[in-house]
Amino acid sequence: MPSRQQILDFITRSDQPAGKREIARAFALHGHDKIALKALLKDMADEGLIDSAPGRAFHKMGGVPKVTVLRIVDIEGDQPVAVPERWEADGKPPPRIRVVERGKRSALGVGDRILARTEEKGAGWLAHPMKKLARGEELILGVVEEQEGRLWLRAVDKRERRDTQISDVGPARPGDLVLAEKTGRPPRITAKVTEVLGDPFAPRAFSLIAIHKFGIPDRFKEETLEEADDIATQALGAREDLRHLPIVAIDPADARDHDDAVWATADEDPANPGGWRAIVAIADVSFYVRPGSQLDREARKRGNSVYFPDRVVPMLPERLSADVCSLKEGQDRAAMVCHLVIDRAGKILAQRFTRAVIRVAANIAYEDAQARIDAGAGALVEEALKPLWACWRALAAARDKREPLDLDLPERRVVLDETGRIESIAIRERLDAHRLIEDYMIAANVAAAKALEAKKAPVMYRVHEPPSREKLVALKDYLDTFDISFALGQVVRPATFNQLIKRLDANDEATRALVMEQMLRSQTQAYYAPVNAGHFGLALGSYAHFTSPIRRYADLVVHRALVGAYALEPEARATRLSEEDAAAMVRLGETISQAERRAMEAERETIDRYVAAFLATRIGEVLDTRITGVQSFGFFATVAGFGGDGLVPVSTLGAERFRYDEASQTLEGEESGDTYARGQLLPLRLVEANPVSGALRFELPEGVNHMPMRHDRPRKDRRIVGKRGRPANVRHQGRRR
Repeated sequence: MPSRQQILDFITRSDQPAGKREIARAFALHGHDKIALKALLKDMADEGLIDSAPGRAFHKMGGVPKVTVLRIVDIEGDQPVAVPERWEADGKPPPRIRVVERGKRSALGVGDRILARTEEKGAGWLAHPMKKLARGEELILGVVEEQEGRLWLRAVDKRERRDTQISDVGPARPGDLVLAEKTGRPPRITAKVTEVLGDPFAPRAFSLIAIHKFGIPDRFKEETLEEADDIATQALGAREDLRHLPIVAIDPADARDHDDAVWATADEDPANPGGWRAIVAIADVSFYVRPGSQLDREARKRGNSVYFPDRVVPMLPERLSADVCSLKEGQDRAAMVCHLVIDRAGKILAQRFTRAVIRVAANIAYEDAQARIDAGAGALVEEALKPLWACWRALAAARDKREPLDLDLPERRVVLDETGRIESIAIRERLDAHRLIEDYMIAANVAAAKALEAKKAPVMYRVHEPPSREKLVALKDYLDTFDISFALGQVVRPATFNQLIKRLDANDEATRALVMEQMLRSQTQAYYAPVNAGHFGLALGSYAHFTSPIRRYADLVVHRALVGAYALEPEARATRLSEEDAAAMVRLGETISQAERRAMEAERETIDRYVAAFLATRIGEVLDTRITGVQSFGFFATVAGFGGDGLVPVSTLGAERFRYDEASQTLEGEESGDTYARGQLLPLRLVEANPVSGALRFELPEGVNHMPMRHDRPRKDRRIVGKRGRPANVRHQGRRR
């Protein structure tokens, strides 16, 4: 057993939170030694040497240092009440600390942060403010840089165009990625470094930047991990036995978890000639994650898993997400199963839900599944894949008849080598295998929503509302620049957009991609809510997410609702939707919708950083780009095949002045007639690629000629832009928007 001092030394030197697991691993403890370690750590916490949370040594006062940062959470009477901003105590709520202000009546409000001296007073705590700090949203994530003997903070957010001088660098050094708080008042704003995060160019650092910037919870408390370990050993209990069926899981080659598997066979019922029976088996996460448990609270806080090229930040501990809940080949797994009866036209005739035990016959990558079905030989192909494909053709026919929104936009894929360095960036290939799984998942999601509606049970719908009139007006103006008519008076359906796409030249890939992107921008943001408003994009009246409970909390809610509605509760185990959650579905939907948007932004920004890092070795090269946006100060372009937007400032386009046409989103030179417009293919020289912010900057290479574009209709909202990008002689023509 290590001594108390050895444990303290390990915690102090560890570059990550050191909990019971990490300490046991560091000192090679097993079996009964781990039990003894747990007792020793408890004694050390009781003695005030450490707190019971992993990774932090506290003062003897139960985890509240004598000087610490507090956050105001309430005002009782006239007295602010605060909690420690950092509180990782294992299993204990943060103490509520009364803030004593002298001569500063109502100076502090909820959300304020203070540096305070604390003292224990009777059964409670008092705090004496020493300094008011910047609010949390004013923290800057950036890189320390040295310029002419001064230290500056370059923000990782590409929207921050100015560096901030550092007034207190602490232990940070030039090149470090740090968190800092703004201090001072305009125009003398400076930065004080509060935390050093490490090397921003190290492998896996780009996702770390996003994790810190967006406040994504990426570590589980020790008690949560222990609960996952305990619950993972629970017996599966009485279930429908489907282990004899050749159920397969088809996922990306780099999938971190497997939460869905499928099976199909011809329906032998004479009442359904040419029809099919299908199974969509989903990991039975609700069996392991009980409402109100520590696992449940942590999952709700995260809302969903976040997927980066170099790591996944899971919604559930890996003991569940990557192990007992993951549908692995040859392993008995608990599943929530959607049984479907499908007619020859792809219509769902019946559905039912059961809790089952399954044994996946194979985990197959999309590419491998496609190759096998194309080759058409092998036992797995005959037993599993051919029936799946045959049933899918019926589902696909029903989808085509429904005419959902069909925007086939490319998706970037970052491939890393074993060291975490970028190997390649490419567009993901779109295969029939992808469409097959999508259609089975959509069928199961629709079945879940309709099954809950039939029982008048709570439903967490996936809602996608039709585009607003304002966005349709903007789309019409944009399509006018391509001489594509779009009537505003019609009833807009997904098929309306599909018909517009069909009118485009099939050989003009650049224009097709541009118009589809603009159509995507005209759509509303999908969200979760208990009130049904349909799913416009999928052309469905009722839709809920049921198929990914390992990585989405919304799906877990739907599973629990099904458990309650169809009496699938196991004995002596609460797994149904709680009354409290059923009553708070509106708020819960808002919470997980916000978490989803946070994850999407973090994932997108991380991809941009990887793209910038990949292109940083090609500074000075002339690259093929496409203009993606035009403003009065310049235009944005993306590198063909890679993505990542970069700016071309209007000041670099030459000495002449440029007219900005807001309606057509173009810049046109007054003298040369050179015109820059969205969708235009253009060779540009890469002059800067900042991997930390993900920003690119381009300039026109010498000798590039630009053919003026024809404008046969009057321009609206045009402004003339000077060579420095500042609006000059602003004139408005036509109606203003």
